[in-house]
Amino acid sequence: MLETGLSARSVTTVTAENTAATMGSGDLAVFATPAMVALMEHAALEAVAESLPAGSTTVGSEMNVSHLKPSKLGATITATAILTAVEGRKLTFNVGARDEEGMIGEGTHVRYVVDRERFMAKLG
Repeated sequence: MLETGLSARSVTTVTAENTAATMGSGDLAVFATPAMVALMEHAALEAVAESLPAGSTTVGSEMNVSHLKPSKLGATITATAILTAVEGRKLTFNVGARDEEGMIGEGTHVRYVVDRERFMAKLG
């Protein structure tokens, strides 16, 4: 049963692989915005995974975030997602990310519940 308040966290460490310079979203050795977004999406996915019907998953459709400050190599990043609205198959989350010094990003994320087989069948 999908109910508001479901939440999860996802954690990573800033390494050379998830910097802006490596990911192509910038040219500095700091945590990349695309890496932060992916971590937030993973937290949202995990927040509802256990409550979905058999054969279902969620797919991301919208992300509106602000990346507020940089994080250095070696920093631990924790993303959180809290389910704030359920409208049929549409799920809305508040998302945030922090390092040891505080908030680095925040926003909202929308996911939809889909049947895995039907979704993949659309690819032909």
